[in-house]
Amino acid sequence: MTTISDNTQDSGFGPSDRSTALLTDKYELTMLEAALRDGSAHRQVACEVFARRLPNERRYGVVAGTERVLRAVRDFRFTAQQLAEMDFLDAETKEYLANYRFSGHIDGYREGELYFPNSPLLTVRGTFGECLILETVILSIMNSDSAVASAASRMVVAADGRPIIEMGSRRTHEYAAVTAARAAYLAGFQATSNLEAGYRYGIPVSGTAAHAWTLAHVNEDGTPNEEAAFRGQIETLGVDTTLLVDTYDITKGVETAVRVAGPELGGVRIDSGDLAAVTRRVRKQLDDLGNHNTKIVVSSDLDEFAIAGLRGDPVDVYGVGTSVVTGSGAPTASMVYKVVEVDGHPVAKRSSSKKSQGGAKRSLRTYRSSGVAVEELVLPFSAEDPDTGTLRTREMTVPLMRDGEILDNLPTLEESREYLAQAITTLPWEGLALTRDEPAVPTRFVGFGS
Repeated sequence: MTTISDNTQDSGFGPSDRSTALLTDKYELTMLEAALRDGSAHRQVACEVFARRLPNERRYGVVAGTERVLRAVRDFRFTAQQLAEMDFLDAETKEYLANYRFSGHIDGYREGELYFPNSPLLTVRGTFGECLILETVILSIMNSDSAVASAASRMVVAADGRPIIEMGSRRTHEYAAVTAARAAYLAGFQATSNLEAGYRYGIPVSGTAAHAWTLAHVNEDGTPNEEAAFRGQIETLGVDTTLLVDTYDITKGVETAVRVAGPELGGVRIDSGDLAAVTRRVRKQLDDLGNHNTKIVVSSDLDEFAIAGLRGDPVDVYGVGTSVVTGSGAPTASMVYKVVEVDGHPVAKRSSSKKSQGGAKRSLRTYRSSGVAVEELVLPFSAEDPDTGTLRTREMTVPLMRDGEILDNLPTLEESREYLAQAITTLPWEGLALTRDEPAVPTRFVGFGS
């Protein structure tokens, strides 16, 4: 597994060649121009990433994309060619951007952490000019990755220990498919079908054959020859492979698969029909034929609710595509990036339904002796820890970047994956429910006054 210090992991070429600077909105740069003219670009500020609410009244969210954000900030550098085409900017702004390097600090929740409404997920500190123009790229990464990871985590919980394969590449943008696979793996999926994700992030890759393979095998008279398709696949991939048995008739497909592969057939995949009823029938058929160890893999527009509905049925592996790469009905985590402090003074938006708490923040999470999370306490960044009585506390806000440099002791993707698996066990039992309700852990501001 490649570590955070490997410059080539995310892009395939080094930071001197890679620019993330145009992954932004035009108004970020026009605001910068105005800020340079009136001097506000040089004020010290703190900006915060947070979500006012969880999508679809879910019980928890999963922080994902942190490592990708840090790389994007590091590589946020304008090339001469890029600046030459920005005829809407004056010479002073172009000169500022030509020399732009983020030199501030970033603190926040580590990747794989659980979050709740108003959790201060990232705190970006530096000058207004250098922090301002990072808003779009930070939010685009965190909103997308966290939406996928949050949905994927619910699916993993619903699967109750049975493995899930991510196979959503055909249902989203070609590059979003790669980062979605990463987020799903972070959340506990076992593998992905996407080769680029496997290459870039070291994720296990899985795949066998599609319906097209079976359909391509016909007799001279044009009639289907499912047996020939199965034989060809087994001769190439071995009996451990998984055969897709629902192209024509499932019962006959299973019978043919067993006849061709024998009792050591690795698995059969079902991609259509009433999966609960079909898997029960197929399991009995396999067992009656002596294929007790042949696994049943199911796909077909699965989401967390469908997976939960199949919990009592003989499903060994789930394949999930559309739902996971689109956040299962919540394609964004609805995170925002707001200036919360200027030259040491708290500032906050007061608009109706969009009010926020000013001031740079950090947070603590409290736990019972059993390890179950009780509450999230959000306090001023430099405040002392409050008295929590007998409750154990854990610091949620950790250093991520100092003076524009990514810290070299940050966790790998595998470590973040393991961390999330453990963090899920700290939720109150009701926090694992799929129904809509209040967040599993409440958030409370402490030490900010009235």
